[in-house]
Amino acid sequence: MKNIKKSIESLNLIYYEYDKKSNSFILDKNFSNEHIYEELIKITHFLSKNHIPFFINENKSLVLNSKDSLTSKIKRYINSFVQKIKNSNLNIYILSDKKVKWAKNLPVIKIETIKTNIDFSSYDALIFTSKNAIYSLDSYTHAWKTKPLYVIAPETAKIASDMGGKLKFVGKEKHGNEFAAELIPLLKNKKVLYIRGSRVVSDMVDILHSNDIVCDEAIVYKTVCINFKKKIKLPKKSVIIFSSPSTIECFLKNATWDPSYKAISIGHTTKKFFPSYIKPTLSETASLDSCVKKAIELSR
Repeated sequence: MKNIKKSIESLNLIYYEYDKKSNSFILDKNFSNEHIYEELIKITHFLSKNHIPFFINENKSLVLNSKDSLTSKIKRYINSFVQKIKNSNLNIYILSDKKVKWAKNLPVIKIETIKTNIDFSSYDALIFTSKNAIYSLDSYTHAWKTKPLYVIAPETAKIASDMGGKLKFVGKEKHGNEFAAELIPLLKNKKVLYIRGSRVVSDMVDILHSNDIVCDEAIVYKTVCINFKKKIKLPKKSVIIFSSPSTIECFLKNATWDPSYKAISIGHTTKKFFPSYIKPTLSETASLDSCVKKAIELSR
C-alpha cells in the first residue's frame, strides 16, 4: 500500500512508530502495559484488512512485506549484524539520563520540582508539553489523573498513559505553536490548565486566549544546569543530541564546541536557540529515538 505512514495516522499510535527504511512498526520497548497490546491489535487488523503481509519479530515490532527469499533474509541479517557493530562504536551523546540504544548519556541539566497548589476541579482539561511536568506534578499529587489530558507528542503521552492519565488527544505536529493550532477546535469555549516548567519557548497560551479558550498556567518545575568541575571534552566527530533550549545552554556552559562535532535538534523550537556557529540537523520526529537514528545516519 502506498503512503502507509499517512494511512495509519488515524490509529493515533503512541507506542509504535512506523520506520520507512526498515518498513516496520517499531515498538518502544521502554514501556509495557495493556495499551501496547491494544495498539498491536489495531495495527494487525489494519494490515490484515488491507492484505499487507507482515510478521511480528522477537521485539514485538511488526515487519511488513515479509515474503522475502531465504537469500534476501540472510543478506539482511548480515547487514544488520555489521551495522550493529558499527553503531556500537559511534560517539553519540544524549544530554540527559534517558536511555536510547547506541547513544551514551551525558546529563547536563537537572529538574527541580516546584510544589504548586492547584484546584483541578476548576478546569475542563489539562495540557502537557513535557514529561518533566508530569513527573514533577505526580510527585506530590495524583489529582491530575481525573482530568482529560491534551498532550503534545507520543513521547510525553506514553509517560502520561503509563502513570494512569486519561489521554484525550495527542498532538501530531509536536511543536508548541502548531500544537496550539491543533487544540483550538478541540478546546473552544473551555477552561484549561497548562502544566509547565518555569521556561517556555512558544506562544501557545496567547494563541489559545485569542481563540476563546481560557488557559491558565501552573509552573511545577524548573530546569537548572549541572556545573561540571572540569570542561567537558568529547571525542572528535561526536554527534550530540539537544532535546531542549536548556540542553544547549547548559552544554555550552560546560564545554567548548569543536568544529568536528555535529548537532541534532529534537525540534524546530529548540533549533532556534543554537548560536550561529552551530548548524544543527533537525530530527524527523520529536523523539530521542528519532534523534539517535538521525545521528547514526550522519555518522556513516
